[in-house]
Amino acid sequence: MSKSAPGSVATDAIAIRRLLEAGAPCIVISTAEEQFALRLVRDALLDDGRPLLLWSVARGLFDGRFEDGGLVASTEHPAAALYHLAHQASHPVRAILLDVAPHLEDARTMRLLREAIARARETGSTLVLIDSAGRLPSIIEGDATRLEISLPDEDELEQIVRRTVREVNATRPLKVELTRGNLATIVQNLRGLTRGQSERVIRDCIADDRRLDAHDIARILVLKRQAIAASFGQSVLEFIETPGDLSMIGGLTRLKRWLTQRRQGFSDRAEALGLRPPRGVLLLGVQGAGKSLCAKAIAAAWQLPLLRLDPGALFDRYVGESERRLRDALLSAERMSPIVLWIDEIEKGFASAASRSVDGGLSQRMFGTLLTWMQERSQPVFLVATANDIEALPPELLRKGRFDEIFFVDLPGAATRREILSIHLRRRSQEPADFDLDALVAASAGRSGAEIEEAIVAGLYEVFDRGVTLDTESLRSAILASPPLSVTMAERIDALRAWAVGRCVPADD
Repeated sequence: MSKSAPGSVATDAIAIRRLLEAGAPCIVISTAEEQFALRLVRDALLDDGRPLLLWSVARGLFDGRFEDGGLVASTEHPAAALYHLAHQASHPVRAILLDVAPHLEDARTMRLLREAIARARETGSTLVLIDSAGRLPSIIEGDATRLEISLPDEDELEQIVRRTVREVNATRPLKVELTRGNLATIVQNLRGLTRGQSERVIRDCIADDRRLDAHDIARILVLKRQAIAASFGQSVLEFIETPGDLSMIGGLTRLKRWLTQRRQGFSDRAEALGLRPPRGVLLLGVQGAGKSLCAKAIAAAWQLPLLRLDPGALFDRYVGESERRLRDALLSAERMSPIVLWIDEIEKGFASAASRSVDGGLSQRMFGTLLTWMQERSQPVFLVATANDIEALPPELLRKGRFDEIFFVDLPGAATRREILSIHLRRRSQEPADFDLDALVAASAGRSGAEIEEAIVAGLYEVFDRGVTLDTESLRSAILASPPLSVTMAERIDALRAWAVGRCVPADD
């Protein structure tokens, strides 16, 4: 966000006032931040001096200008409240209804809401529905204008952090040791959370030791992951733990060089030079060659959070719900930017979009939503998509401009296999110098990085069971114990390599 841009609160207030000035008869706000939305709407509605009514199932209709405003008798049932608004109110009113969506399964309540909206259109009144539910009946959606409440921007998040610290400190003193850079990192890590979630995360961090310092930065990311997982009940978006950095991956030197050159692409300095943030890469290649690990290492190397989008969790039996879930997931990813968004084996999630399938066009609509977002997104979300089966990919995904680059990840060569062996041996407290790496490199020809790692694990279990230490011969035997993928799927791998020539950039030199 540029420094001259209005904050999220001001932007939402402006949007509400514009809808009111345009005479919108019904405004729908779906949000988990009811109190924040209610405060914004009340402030906007009270500006013009008209009567304001507020309804909840607990109190019925009451004067919304005051906390203890007078009640409209016998309006606790939503049908009664809507009947009053549609047929008994003597003058144009502004009314806010809280959590009315669950009651619309009742036919009478639904009918009266439609009549209340029609009455509002005739008289210049306004109904504002604030609900935590995301879906309303289609007939109501057609009569209403949706308003999305913005998540807090960085300025507001910093205010939340400072206010929460002051409030906690007022009850019991705490110790705060943060540099300006630490505070900026904390604020960035809170992006994508609601105001309430952000406050709870800070309070939980402080509660452990009555301190807030640089050590809480990692803790904040853990709590953020939990909050996001709770808000997406079916794990559409999942935070993924990342390895140390790109050095944890053997080979892939050309891909690493490309990523290193773009490491500062999200900085203000790059923006000042007119450089847009990098948009993403598509990693094609052999199974087990390290594509998924690359996605994790990119996030670690760039010090950005990694979110995995699971296309399988998007699909829902209700018409339009799958597309809404995808849009919401992509919007949430943008709100948490800058981040790395990973779609693993993208061909499995959107394969049916490549042909006329029997799903009624759902896969094609979902794929169209993804392509539109890829083309038009404005926030710094770096997309990493991995794929094993090129034939299953819709051709539109490979068009220039969808990704910054398409890399082909092949089976590792001899030098890369040596590096992979050394990395995985060290990870398991084995010294590479104690092994004949030349012999192991020769034995592992045609094997992927994942196959080499599994062979080391198998070899360690074998010697652990016998009570001896791992040596070259036992590891060599473990490597040769089963045929590699390059043998069992030779024809398919050869076809993939032939397709990649001239179409992809080799990930390794």
